[in-house]
Amino acid sequence: MRGLHLILDMYGCDRDKLRDKHLITKALLELPDVLKLRRLSEPFVEEYSNPTPGVSGFVIIGESHISIHTFIEEKLATVDIYACKEFSVEDAEKYLVSRFNPEKIVKQVYKRGQ
Repeated sequence: MRGLHLILDMYGCDRDKLRDKHLITKALLELPDVLKLRRLSEPFVEEYSNPTPGVSGFVIIGESHISIHTFIEEKLATVDIYACKEFSVEDAEKYLVSRFNPEKIVKQVYKRGQ
């Protein structure tokens, strides 16, 4: 295996959490440690308004990257965690659910580069 890719769509999130740049920055700082991955950069987090208001952020990890995109009007947060090393999908999901409190989650996990 060359990589494990978790794609998590979290529906019904609180709009205040989705617009909170500090919360998203903190998640990008903490997730690599939670998953035992090596953070190589500071998180880059920006607000945007077009095509719909939200916040996007990413952090480079030694094993690849983690990104979070929020869509405030839709009450949606999407997360990608891609690493060329095994990590706990359950720990990632538990951490993100505790931060965004979604009503519904759609999870996809891919093993890449086989």
